[in-house]
Amino acid sequence: MAWQIDTVHSNVGFSVKHMVISTVRGQFKVIGGTVDLNVDDPTKSTIEAEAEASSVDTRDDGRDNHLRSADFFEVEKYPKLTFKSTNIDSLGGNDYNITGDLTLHGVTKPVTFKGEYSGVITDPYGLPRAGITAEGKISRKEYGLAFSAAMANGGAIVGDEVKISLDVEIVNK
Repeated sequence: MAWQIDTVHSNVGFSVKHMVISTVRGQFKVIGGTVDLNVDDPTKSTIEAEAEASSVDTRDDGRDNHLRSADFFEVEKYPKLTFKSTNIDSLGGNDYNITGDLTLHGVTKPVTFKGEYSGVITDPYGLPRAGITAEGKISRKEYGLAFSAAMANGGAIVGDEVKISLDVEIVNK
């Protein structure tokens, strides 16, 4: 049964080290997708999700425009980031490893997110809803996002490791 990502109650966020000493956080404001949820056995579920690269938001217009450029997302050529699950493994309780193919900047690589499934409730309007949170990390350079300027101390202005955090609410309409 295909459930829709409730984009108003969901967030796709990321964080990356800046100049080695701090962390910059951002999100994608335009997201969507479906979850074929097997309520009785979540390991038999599938997930397909996407984010519009041009909707990147780090609360700084100059930085966001740089992220949209050919130095990073190159949004004109690669307008979407996509994720398609290939396997979901139970870790016990409500915890799962969600493995799938992440496509970013024209490069597809497998990634595993550690996730938590919150179960299903019925909202005040009679619609079934479920929640999923997940975290993972990628090397941005492996996806062709290699821009970096070196600092005098040898560190990079933008770190390679990108942490991804997902807070997703799905609804079955």
